Amino acid sequence: MDAQSRGRADNIDPADQWVLNPNTGEYELRLSPSAPQSPVPGPRRAADGRMGAPGTPRAPRSRTASPAAPGREVPPQRRRRGAPEEPLPGRRGRRPVKKKSKAKKALLWTGGTMAFVLVAAAGAAYFYIEHLNGNITSVADDGASTGGFQKDKAINILLIGTDKRTGAGNEGYGDAGSVGHADTTILLHVSKDRSNATALSIPRDLIVDVPDCPTTQKDGSTEVIPGTQDVRFNTSLGQDGRTPSCTVRTVTELTGVQADNFMVADFNAVKTLTSAVGGVDVCLAKDINDPDSHLDLKAGTQHISGETALAFVRTRHAVGFGGDLSRITLQQQFLSALMRKLKSNDTLTDPSKMIKLAEAGTKALTVDSQLDDITKLKDLGMELGKLNTKNLSFVTVPVIDNPAEKVKATVVPNEATAPQVFDMIKNDVSFTEVEAQKKEKAGKQAAAAAARLKGTKADASEVRVRVLNGGAPAGSAQETLTWLQNDKGVLKSENGGNADAELSKTTLEYAPDQADQARRLADIMGLSGAAMKPGESVTNSQGLPAMTLTLGKDFEGAGASLGAPTKAPEGVDQSTADKVECAK
Repeated sequence: MDAQSRGRADNIDPADQWVLNPNTGEYELRLSPSAPQSPVPGPRRAADGRMGAPGTPRAPRSRTASPAAPGREVPPQRRRRGAPEEPLPGRRGRRPVKKKSKAKKALLWTGGTMAFVLVAAAGAAYFYIEHLNGNITSVADDGASTGGFQKDKAINILLIGTDKRTGAGNEGYGDAGSVGHADTTILLHVSKDRSNATALSIPRDLIVDVPDCPTTQKDGSTEVIPGTQDVRFNTSLGQDGRTPSCTVRTVTELTGVQADNFMVADFNAVKTLTSAVGGVDVCLAKDINDPDSHLDLKAGTQHISGETALAFVRTRHAVGFGGDLSRITLQQQFLSALMRKLKSNDTLTDPSKMIKLAEAGTKALTVDSQLDDITKLKDLGMELGKLNTKNLSFVTVPVIDNPAEKVKATVVPNEATAPQVFDMIKNDVSFTEVEAQKKEKAGKQAAAAAARLKGTKADASEVRVRVLNGGAPAGSAQETLTWLQNDKGVLKSENGGNADAELSKTTLEYAPDQADQARRLADIMGLSGAAMKPGESVTNSQGLPAMTLTLGKDFEGAGASLGAPTKAPEGVDQSTADKVECAK
């Protein structure tokens, strides 16, 4: 019997069939598993065992069965409302059934397949995320960082490259037994509005003070590793069991900037990351053949990855003066090239490269315990991705040769310029020119602030001021008052106690007729014009008009300058990530 010609209606798939149910002895229309089964009168046996014997009860019918072969009945025909009841010629009494639209059938199959793909993809995504989480290695930050970056604030990430020789092929580089010192260290500062960033390179041979470092041990206990004075910066990691958290503390001690998070990369990270993005382009002003780093490249633009990329960032004897400071310029050029490649369309739109990058990044980097989750790393990447490379400046800590050495091997911070560089980062001041509108607005504000400093200055003995504490350490108001009176001759000053609210920046409020006094006090305190707030005078304890000096959270002690720099000091080497500069 032709199964496909039975029971077909407009809403029945051609694959549906009438099937004999052995339990009931009736034919049933088999639909989808979720649809109810429809029993249909079929051949039933009478009590005497004869097929269709007279008197045998039958199920009621609403339609007349089609002619069938003797001795059996055929399931009833179903028709659509309004369809002709008369059988068409040549079809043995069976009426034609409209075939299901191929488009509908394809849509059903496609929809079901898509649902399966979406469910499978969601499951695969979950397992892949768990897989990436399993790749991540983290170490305790020991309270050295701020506790993690925040999306609505400036971001400071400490990037630490170690000279540890673990990994295939790395034992041939230099000291094979290195415990992993802070060989390359960069403090990456991203502005609050994400319009600009500064990458500050810290020379490994810079003489610094390494502070005491509370350090988590393998058994979970904490041990304080004693600090040391006047030592190379690279000893802040690895030496005496110091961990990356100690390098973070050392950078805070040096710059006054506390990192939000840190990342540590060894030799393998350079090789795997460059390979994952398909290599980067760098430029050399001359041929380089350095047997120490294994770098052998011709002058001009070169495409490097893997072992060659590692050799490039390690080369120092063949460039510049042959020291660590010369190597820093190569490392900055390499990072610029890597940033450009990461933000290029051929990386961002290539799923295979993105997967390779996710695998390489999670395996190659060690992060602090606040970044030990792929979701957190993704969020950080999203914030860093907002940055335009033309506004990423590479700067090196200004240094001079160590005056304590006859044979020059180390350097010390240049006290004339280094503090200004540190203050710019701390106060979120860009080293680059950003959006023209912001530049114009800032220019107008700066001009107005500078104008407040211009003009005659009253004698210190004529300055009358009340000093308030508005967020500075306890006792700062009295400390400042004592310094003003004893060291600067500002005798008409008094301690006004605590301010009504805390301020992030120190301010000086004054009336128009007190402008000459304000200029003198601003000069003494090292206040910028932006800190001067024209307004109204107050009355001091003697009933006389006075200015109000409110010490904010930026106050670091009597005599410390409170003026944030607005541009980089002269002579500071800097470059931006959007430009290719050939190493000399």
